[in-house]
Parts: sequence; structure tokens; C-alpha cells
Amino acid sequence: MVLNVVRYGLPAGLVVAGFVLLVVAPDSSRYEGFAMCVGAGLSLLLLNLLFRLGAQGDKERDREEEAREYLSEHGHWPDEKGKKKR
Repeated sequence: MVLNVVRYGLPAGLVVAGFVLLVVAPDSSRYEGFAMCVGAGLSLLLLNLLFRLGAQGDKERDREEEAREYLSEHGHWPDEKGKKKR
């Protein structure tokens, strides 16, 4: 639950804060505050997305390594169940 709050809640909170600043801030800092908060929220969301994509690649490499170990032990790939060892 905490991970979801950090992953989605914090960026959403920053974007909402940017829109609040757009409405309630004085004219001298209205647009700067909006741009700062919305930019920070969107960049945090993108950073989380890129991290998750990178971690997904690690899982794929682990599955490939397990398949190679299976190949060396059994003589065929795991998805080729019906073939005999040569």
C-alpha cells in the first residue's frame, strides 16, 4: 500500500497542488508554481515508470537464465516437452 502511495499518490498530489497554486497563488508566482508542481509530479511518475520497465527486463533475463539451465540439464528447452534428449 505504501508503495502505491509513493508510486501514484505523490505524483497525483503534486499535480493537484500545481492546479491549486494556479487558482490561489498571487499573480507574481501563479504560473511558476503551477509549472514547478506539475512538472515535478509528471517527472516523478515517469521516473517510476522507467524504473518498473528496467526491473521487468531483469525478470526476463532471470527467466532466460533458468531456461538455459533447463536446456543444459535436460537437452531441450522447457517449452519443448515432447522431444527426447539427443
